[in-house]
Amino acid sequence: MENNNELFKGYHEVWPIENLKYFIEEATRKWPENNAFLVKEVKGGEYKGITYTEFLDDVNALGTKLINLGLKDKKIAVMGENCYDWVVAYFAVINGTGVVVPMDKDLSTEEIQVLLKAADCDAVFYTTNCAEKLEGLDIKYGFEMEMYESKRRADNEKCIRKAIDEGKKLIEAGDRRFLDAEIDNQIMASLIFTSGTTGNPKGVMLSHFNLCANIMDTARMFLLNEKDVNLTILPMNHTFGSTIGFMAFLYRGGSVAIFEGLKYITKNLAESKTTFLIGVPLIFESVHAKIWKTAKKEGKESLLKNAIKVNRKLKHIGIDLSGKLFKSVHDSLGGHLRVMLCGGAALDPAIGRDFLDFGYLYRQGYGLTECCPLVSGLPDFKEGGYKKAGSCGPALPEGEFKIENPDENGIGDIYYRGPNVMLGYYNMPEETAEVLDGEGWYKTGDLGFLDPDGCIYLTGRKKNVIVTKTGKNIYPEEIEGYVMKIPYVNECMVYGTDSEDGLDTIVSVQVKPDMEALTELLGDNPADEAVYKLIRGEIAEMNMGLPNWKRIRSVTIKKGDFIKTSTKKIKRSDNMNLLPEEQTLEV
Repeated sequence: MENNNELFKGYHEVWPIENLKYFIEEATRKWPENNAFLVKEVKGGEYKGITYTEFLDDVNALGTKLINLGLKDKKIAVMGENCYDWVVAYFAVINGTGVVVPMDKDLSTEEIQVLLKAADCDAVFYTTNCAEKLEGLDIKYGFEMEMYESKRRADNEKCIRKAIDEGKKLIEAGDRRFLDAEIDNQIMASLIFTSGTTGNPKGVMLSHFNLCANIMDTARMFLLNEKDVNLTILPMNHTFGSTIGFMAFLYRGGSVAIFEGLKYITKNLAESKTTFLIGVPLIFESVHAKIWKTAKKEGKESLLKNAIKVNRKLKHIGIDLSGKLFKSVHDSLGGHLRVMLCGGAALDPAIGRDFLDFGYLYRQGYGLTECCPLVSGLPDFKEGGYKKAGSCGPALPEGEFKIENPDENGIGDIYYRGPNVMLGYYNMPEETAEVLDGEGWYKTGDLGFLDPDGCIYLTGRKKNVIVTKTGKNIYPEEIEGYVMKIPYVNECMVYGTDSEDGLDTIVSVQVKPDMEALTELLGDNPADEAVYKLIRGEIAEMNMGLPNWKRIRSVTIKKGDFIKTSTKKIKRSDNMNLLPEEQTLEV
């Protein structure tokens, strides 16, 4: 289904790019003295700017040094905390040296070894916090990166800054091998593994053309400018954190502020004057919960609810007083924030509507690593964010969706096609053929439906669907949405298990309680049995509003944390393995 509806006309103009080398060079020509990055010398210090010119000089110098070391056309991994050095290394590799292999900093030594071997990497850039994991591994070249500039040591032969300085000397001496490197836009430039398992990891092959198509389509949908600032909350090794988190901002002359961690989010938002907040549902759920908890604690919950009602009515007649009515909310998020972009998984539409009511431009996006990642989102220039809060918007301007094998409700397999779809999985022709057909359609593995306007709604992952013995399909994500409305639930995971007699599949849930909310109700250190009884009762009441076959039959209370990916998604299979260690109570 193509985006030919009048609702989605009028995309923002873009300037053409076909490879990242031209992109960075042209961005520097356009905005040479703008701050491309905001970094800190020391932890907790003030932000200082690094201009586009300084950034490009560092990239060119490092790339020159890498070629000088014999790493031309080699695969080079980059892993570690988000930092300026990470981005320099990324572009120094991809823009004329070889193939960049972004890797998750939270992988184990064994997983790192598997991926380095699978990719046949000759060098690794890593932050010093990851150094211990690399000890003993057969790596030809290793380069240390730092989050804070004061931690760099001039006497460290492995320090990335030393390599940059040596590269600058090579350029001064006339070495132009990196500067004049030609880019093949259509071949693999980035290799990203979708899993760090010790099995047979899938490496997604992305080209310059794929990445540039996604950058331009993102810019068509969301108008960023040279005054915009993004705080790098998302891991840079993920396409959401790289393509959207920093490339889309550099494309418009904006700035990227290096994030110090969730503990410092409020401080960093204010210091950097962040205008865009880009994150996964967990981030927005946490921000939303904090806003309402603060209002309740200060006795202003009713006042906040009434302000929302008043502002909503005023908006209908063209008056928007969000800035005045919700000044305390805006101030708590730095005072400069204007746009919120959520991706990675679906966020409760009610939370999205609250952010819209507070005066933020909130949008839900849909992305996949295999697609660089963005495939859809509601453009910022279109009204309808409120009524479309539960959707992920239409396909990108140059992309399209179709629903295969829809059921009676229109829910089926989501297929996507566009210039941002990967080349395939590295050295895996059979696995590639399973997800890419001859017409260029990528089988996302997600289930959902399209509304009359072409907006996509996700109902869940195909592999997560619970199928009962009577043939009913239950989407765990839907039930999780209901459970998360219970005020005493912090996180949850819904899954299917066999009934005791083995004659049917029942819906089960693991719940991590919100101990702060429980303490307010039950007092300090509430007894386990009291917690179990309360949550069990809430779920039993919730069940009354669901069809019998969708009702939760078994509740597991988790005392520990869920095992998650670096983008804060719960790993269903890993957490299922921990089930016997937890206490289960029947509803």
